[in-house]
Amino acid sequence: MAKIKVLMVDDEERFRTTTAKILARKGFETILAESGEEALEKMDEGPDVVILDVKMGGMDGHATLKLIKEKTPDVPVIMLTGHGDVPGAQKAYETGAFDYLAKPCDVDLLGTKIQDAHQYATKVAYIEKKAGDIMIPLDNYTQISIDSTVRDAILALEKTMREFLATDRLMDTGHRSVVVTDSSGSVVGMLSPLDLIDAVRPEYLSAPKPSMADSLQYSAMFWHGLFTSRVKEIMGRSVRDFMSDTLPKIDAETNLMEVANMMVTGPARRMLVQSGGANVGIVREQELFYEIAKIISSS
Repeated sequence: MAKIKVLMVDDEERFRTTTAKILARKGFETILAESGEEALEKMDEGPDVVILDVKMGGMDGHATLKLIKEKTPDVPVIMLTGHGDVPGAQKAYETGAFDYLAKPCDVDLLGTKIQDAHQYATKVAYIEKKAGDIMIPLDNYTQISIDSTVRDAILALEKTMREFLATDRLMDTGHRSVVVTDSSGSVVGMLSPLDLIDAVRPEYLSAPKPSMADSLQYSAMFWHGLFTSRVKEIMGRSVRDFMSDTLPKIDAETNLMEVANMMVTGPARRMLVQSGGANVGIVREQELFYEIAKIISSS
């Protein structure tokens, strides 16, 4: 399947380049423009979808949108507007925008909107996807060896987050978990934020209570400073002590109802997607949520 070509128009260089990098990792081809005037020139390169910031120096987004729709009326345009800018969003719709997103913009939602816009423009009827269609590629996740320490995991995650740190216009809400692999590179588990939070808790809170002490409660009044000291205690320990067990596995061809059922009955917020026996991605509850939203919005 040919990649969806996206024209990203924004006058802030850091935002353009960071967003282009993220969209490329999600499988999109990107064209960049730093102004409305340049965007009109880049329309000759045949973008499938345009992402257009409203507030730009020189020709603003509304003026650019009007000229784009006059030149190429069938190309869908998604506007990026300030949070709570209802009049601006309404004006964009009236001028012909396909949709708008408020800043900061969630990158997963942006990717979904781009796919929706392309589907709408090409008049392709909605076809229910499979696990492999909605998964996050495994390469998108931070990966560490099972022999790594908690500190190693956090440093690796911070490095990844710095690479994708943008501005107040972009927000990456996913991929806070770290994939743990063995010496062969196979996925053996994940270290999630909740795993670390659980690890920080005093171990006696998870220990079984004596049979006659079911009503025993621990006083939090003595816990001042305990959080910091516990973090320092666990940071040198192996991730294998705290990581979640191996993720449930599903095939890339698994239908979404089966994915939903396995998530609920597992329960499992994430599942490892395989194709031909190889690990290729991870599907999370967020991906199913976006599919639910897409079906509702298109109905």
